[in-house]
Amino acid sequence: MSLTPLERTLNFINGIPVDRPPFHPIIMQFAARYAGIKYRDFCLDYHSKVAGMVKCGEDFGLDWVTVMSDAYAEADDFGLQVEYPEDSLPKNIGHLINDISDIGRLRVPGISSSGRMRNRINEIEEFRRRVGDNYFIVGWVEGPMAEYVDLRGLSEACLDLYDAEREINTAFDVIMENALNFIKPQVAAGAHCIGIGDAACSQMGPELYRRYVKERERELISFIHEQGALAKLHICGNITAILPDMIETGADIIDVDHLVKDMSPFVPLLGKRQVLSGNSDPVEVIMRGTEEDISAGVAECRRQSGGRGIVSAGCEIPLDTSVENFTAYSRAARSLLLN
Repeated sequence: MSLTPLERTLNFINGIPVDRPPFHPIIMQFAARYAGIKYRDFCLDYHSKVAGMVKCGEDFGLDWVTVMSDAYAEADDFGLQVEYPEDSLPKNIGHLINDISDIGRLRVPGISSSGRMRNRINEIEEFRRRVGDNYFIVGWVEGPMAEYVDLRGLSEACLDLYDAEREINTAFDVIMENALNFIKPQVAAGAHCIGIGDAACSQMGPELYRRYVKERERELISFIHEQGALAKLHICGNITAILPDMIETGADIIDVDHLVKDMSPFVPLLGKRQVLSGNSDPVEVIMRGTEEDISAGVAECRRQSGGRGIVSAGCEIPLDTSVENFTAYSRAARSLLLN
């Protein structure tokens, strides 16, 4: 069976027989270093980013390419001051929302006049020019809680959930409007899927997740589907308590971190065209493990997912992962034939 990476991914999600599960590891700093790209350029120069991701796709047999690099694309355009060191992760300089009253001044940035968001659209267009319909191209937006944390700070955001319900809902509404505005041009540019990153939700607990975030994520996912694309939901951390709710959002791909110790209880909750993605331990198994550890980890993920899991770690492959270990991971993924 000869399939392109895009065909393999789409068929797998739709329950059509494939040769093997898709291989979708999250690589950002590793990809930049492997391709010899300074991380500032990986974040800000879409030509460099696309070249690096395509090189990794070709050299390691990936089935996807993504725009993932950092969480600040939308926050930067909202007005957050972000520093971009030459060869390390971006970092914010202070917060945009320092006092709860600052929410009243939060405005939706225009996509056409934006910087980082416009760059991401350009990136997807460049992916489409470089790889066409060969790879599964994934765009990205930040979910409401993750974006609020970027603008406000984690501790302050968590306190606001209890102390400022009206104001935080106002902020979430602005963030949602921007996300919806941002999804449409990414799909139009050629993204087959839009990922939603809402990592901070693993710190909320089920009650607050359902009160503030779940229905908003469901709205984003429905909108993505209306645009003709698939949706991926990424909440890293221990999401065991909210994983059933994440599945109920309707996301086509649900990322599962290694901190979820067993995916098997959640497989029966999946809809007909939903799959899991994960949950190898990116540090202890992929970065530090032997080739045997890596192969065993991939096989265990397949067992837990009941054959309905994309091969991936639950979060980013660490920067210091050796090429030898990542090659072993790729080899294990590509040898995982489906019966």
